[in-house]
Amino acid sequence: CSINTSNSTLCPSIDDFRNQVYSTSYSLITVLGLAGNGFALLVLIRTYRPSSPFQVYMLNLAVSDLLCVSTLPMRVVYYVKKGQWNQGDFLCRITTCALYVNLYCSIYFMAAMSVTRFLAIVFPVQNRLMVTAKRARLVCAGIWIFICLASSPFLMFGQKFDPATNKTKCFEPPIGQDVSKVVMLSNLSLVLGFLLPFLIILLCYAGIIHTLLSRTPWTRRQQDTGPKAIRMIIIVLLTFLVSFMPYHVQRSIHIHSLYRTDTSCSEKVVMQKSVVVTLCLAAANSCFDPLLYFFSGESFLSRLSSMHQSRSTRTFNNSVRLNVARTETGVNRQLNATSFIPNTSTSH
Repeated sequence: CSINTSNSTLCPSIDDFRNQVYSTSYSLITVLGLAGNGFALLVLIRTYRPSSPFQVYMLNLAVSDLLCVSTLPMRVVYYVKKGQWNQGDFLCRITTCALYVNLYCSIYFMAAMSVTRFLAIVFPVQNRLMVTAKRARLVCAGIWIFICLASSPFLMFGQKFDPATNKTKCFEPPIGQDVSKVVMLSNLSLVLGFLLPFLIILLCYAGIIHTLLSRTPWTRRQQDTGPKAIRMIIIVLLTFLVSFMPYHVQRSIHIHSLYRTDTSCSEKVVMQKSVVVTLCLAAANSCFDPLLYFFSGESFLSRLSSMHQSRSTRTFNNSVRLNVARTETGVNRQLNATSFIPNTSTSH
């Protein structure tokens, strides 16, 4: 609870609101995230072929989302139990950090996809020499290492016992001296984790749109990269506007408001509830990412079609083999039955 300095009364708790929203949202995100990213990863693996850089980023993005949603059930259990953590300090730290690793890996993988599409459209000749699947894997490895190291300070926030409620807590906002650490992490993640990659994405999209508009109608008909780029621009910008931007803006406002002493109870309650909602939207990026695979991924739909055709071919071949086996069995039975018919003819 927060203290209202004007009348020294306790502000109303949002625990019931928080527990209900988090448990419901995380459950839905887990189901949709596992289904969408799991299916996309299955298609990419089952239809393995020499991959393009864009497909390398899609694969890593799907892995990142799956790792994140696999930790959400522990958050669901925590909020269903009204804020009681029973999974131990280690899992508390890992689960806390996993959400931020996925959040910023998703942002950077989207930025890498945008740069790749930018080079393919604006500098197509140089793109064939500069951008390769091997270099894309190195970029992905660098992103994983950078984000994991940058998110490692979140491992400092483990479980804590709350004597007021007699419960072991996790995912709770820090109090006292820990606030300064959170402010520093928030400012760092805002600049390096959101503003910098978002600026890169906007510059890439400006270059892509300018190049597409400057093409002649004949060139547009000859090249099919335009629709893919437009679809990617729409999906990525919607993800940022719906998922990433509200969370970072509201988190910055909320953390800096902790230093204010003139905040009323009603303002604190609204602020805390908005943090809950925007964090759910941020976690929902795992559900939005599969749209990139299905609507803007290079040859993803053709991979899906080829997988369906291969399954149909295997089913047909199995059916043919089964019918042949049944026919051979029937013929063998007839031959065996004929061989046991007694000879009733009389010889003279």
